[in-house]
Amino acid sequence: MENFHYYTPTRVVFGKETELQTGQLVKECGCKKVLVHYGSGSVKKSGLLDRICAALEEAEVDFVTLGGVVPNPRLSLVYEGIRLCREESVDFILAVGGGSVIDSAKAIGYGMANEGDVWDFYAKKRAPQGCLPLGVVLTIAAAGSEMSDSSVITKEEGWVKRGCNSNYVRPRFAVMNPELTMTLPAYQTESGCVDIMMHTMERYLNQADNMELTDGISECLIRTVMKNAKILLENPKDYEARAEVMWAGSLSHNGLTGCGTDGGDWASHQLEHELGGMYDVAHGAGLSAVWGSWARYVMDARPERFARFAVQVMGVEDTRNAMETAEKGVQAMEEFYRSIEMPTSLEELGVHPTEEEVRELARKCSFDGGRTIGCVKKLDQEDIFRIYMNAR
Repeated sequence: MENFHYYTPTRVVFGKETELQTGQLVKECGCKKVLVHYGSGSVKKSGLLDRICAALEEAEVDFVTLGGVVPNPRLSLVYEGIRLCREESVDFILAVGGGSVIDSAKAIGYGMANEGDVWDFYAKKRAPQGCLPLGVVLTIAAAGSEMSDSSVITKEEGWVKRGCNSNYVRPRFAVMNPELTMTLPAYQTESGCVDIMMHTMERYLNQADNMELTDGISECLIRTVMKNAKILLENPKDYEARAEVMWAGSLSHNGLTGCGTDGGDWASHQLEHELGGMYDVAHGAGLSAVWGSWARYVMDARPERFARFAVQVMGVEDTRNAMETAEKGVQAMEEFYRSIEMPTSLEELGVHPTEEEVRELARKCSFDGGRTIGCVKKLDQEDIFRIYMNAR
């Protein structure tokens, strides 16, 4: 077992109609003016934005609004948000949406609390020293950004997708009403389920001496999401299944499933970030498209770990040959992805990169050959290229 720090300051308000408490929750944070940040017209059409604004007015909290966040949130809107917040003297940000909206809100918060270009933090040129406080009303169970320390932004110039992690951006509160996710398209729901699973699998498939309790929590979380992902494919209005998945999304990325490990591998996420940046694909779908190719490329470095995953999570019979059992586990996971209509290759994802484009993906992912990714097996630019090619 590795030493670890576990920090989760986010207050969770979970259940039906909890969004009606938003005004009071914001007021308790002691702010004077709020930016209500959201995505497309769905929060308007559903009436959610009106309910949030009414709750703020009832609590006598002043606010301004900024919509327009898209999947793989854009740096240009972050800049617009920072400008608006400065003009309006905003001191709190309320994200109403899913991971993309929350990530955009976090980036705006960074820009408000630090001098210079906010992109510097995502380009790893310097580290943030603070963030404007923020809260969340969650509408999509997927990214776990409502309790995490992470934010991912896409820069349109060059279509580069990068992340920044710090405890400064952990939200003060997260309002979670599973009913708000019931209108999501099936593809978005199932893509979210993959993202939740992968946040746990990235931490689980590692090179550490793992903690048995954390392993058990992780295994149960993945199995629970798999079970409920299938239920939601058939019955998207199932409240209990929505609730299980929503809570799993938060627990998968608030640090709990990494306690006692080395922090995890995260290569699959890095591989997907470049796909998201270049082709604007759904994050979870991009993850499922590359995961099998990554797993087969690295599992010989930790076959016993992949074999445990196969047995404990996928229900594969232990063949007493770690590599054989591990391969059966990868096959079983790919079969599961297909059962919930998620892709297991770039072709199934709808992306058809040329070899030249694959080399560009590998160049970006390796930061022009300046870094390796992953910990199960450290992957350089050539390794990354081969995994992308195998994923085609």
